[in-house]
Amino acid sequence: MIGRRDFITLLGGTALVWPLAVRSQQARNLPTIGFLGAITAPAQRQWTDAFVQRLRELGWIEGRNIAIEYRWLEGRTERAAEMVAEFVRLKVDVIVTHSAAPVVAAKQATSVIPIVIVAADPVSTGLVAGLARPGGNVTGLSMQSTDLAGKRLALLREVVPGLRRLAIMVNPGAPAAVLEMSEVETTAKTLGLDIVTFEIRRAEDIAPVFETLKGRVEALYLASDPLLNTNRIRINTLALGARLPTMHGVREFVEAAGLMSYGPNFPDLFRRAGDYVDKILRGTKPADIPVEQPTKFDLVINLTTAKALGITVPDSLLARADEVIE
Repeated sequence: MIGRRDFITLLGGTALVWPLAVRSQQARNLPTIGFLGAITAPAQRQWTDAFVQRLRELGWIEGRNIAIEYRWLEGRTERAAEMVAEFVRLKVDVIVTHSAAPVVAAKQATSVIPIVIVAADPVSTGLVAGLARPGGNVTGLSMQSTDLAGKRLALLREVVPGLRRLAIMVNPGAPAAVLEMSEVETTAKTLGLDIVTFEIRRAEDIAPVFETLKGRVEALYLASDPLLNTNRIRINTLALGARLPTMHGVREFVEAAGLMSYGPNFPDLFRRAGDYVDKILRGTKPADIPVEQPTKFDLVINLTTAKALGITVPDSLLARADEVIE
């Protein structure tokens, strides 16, 4: 015989389990977004929050009339094909991802499911036919990373006026980063800079690079990609130890003690990705939605890092900064 207390406990347990089962069933019946993050959930929280908030503003409430399946590569882009294949098996209604490798993996996995890209270079990497008419199942927001290389070098030279020797750190497996590196090298040569390039294929390659470049260069430029972003704390710690000022394309590096960054505002890009998802879920084909470019760019400077490096950032540059970290 079940006692009164046991009966109440049993009822309570059933009440907890039943709604979960119902919610699981409901989620399967909701329009579903497959969200593939190239780095980690904590590192992308601001970006993801901006995306989800915009969906809410457009009437899409997670768990109520839409479901989101999150997957995180944690910088290991070789896992992208496996995770995208899972989205295909789940028959998600749209895939949202960023960075070239995950986007390429998504494009190779499906020509049917709409793909919304954030912060990639879709034309130069052959993902779309053109910005105005992307064609196929891919659309979204371009990162414009190659166009910004010259601007970043100019900003770096303001902080390091006598800059002559520059190191570039790049993941050769990241197509967009390779394109950015090429642009940096071309621009650097026109400025008369001596360039040395270091390839980072895995996290274990990072520390040996800093042993090699000690005393050889005066600044370090990082071509952004998920692998470097995931290891940004390690990179910046080693850069400080080597007394090297660093230039980045993503503000998260500067939050992790990098010297400065200039590039698109990623929360803004992910927010705008919500508009793309909204249009697709309401029936617009991705082929008919033009790829847009960033409209908001941020210059972020870490004064604490500058002081640690013995660098005086010009007041004129601080006045132009969108954010100064102290």
